[in-house]
Amino acid sequence: MTQNAGSTITRMLQMHPQIDKSPFDLGALTECIDACFECAQICTSCADACLGETEHAGHLMHCIRLNSDCADICITTGRVLVRQTQPELAVIRAQLQSCLAACKACGDECQQHAEKMSMKHCEVCMESCRRCEQACQALLATLN
Repeated sequence: MTQNAGSTITRMLQMHPQIDKSPFDLGALTECIDACFECAQICTSCADACLGETEHAGHLMHCIRLNSDCADICITTGRVLVRQTQPELAVIRAQLQSCLAACKACGDECQQHAEKMSMKHCEVCMESCRRCEQACQALLATLN
């Protein structure tokens, strides 16, 4: 997401009538939302780039699967986090943990392809997954 989009999310959350009842640190929340939406886009793009690696496509099936799973989980996590009316913290914790697991698995897989096969798109994806993983962990820490 662009910096402007991130500030728009912050502004929207600040205007939410339930924000004063939110259990979240606003900074950690918006950082996590931004990281989730960015990671979803990057993982989708990485899966497509892996499909374009015609001579390696067969070896990249697991990466493509993890990219797709991670993108879906990240987009869902971002959408769940944007909602501030009567959040169910047990569900949010579980969703953040799921996002952490998906980002770790995808980031680890992409790291292998970036290092062993010099796939730059996998390097970008790994970095995005790591940022999202850290943002989810930071938000979880504010809930404990």
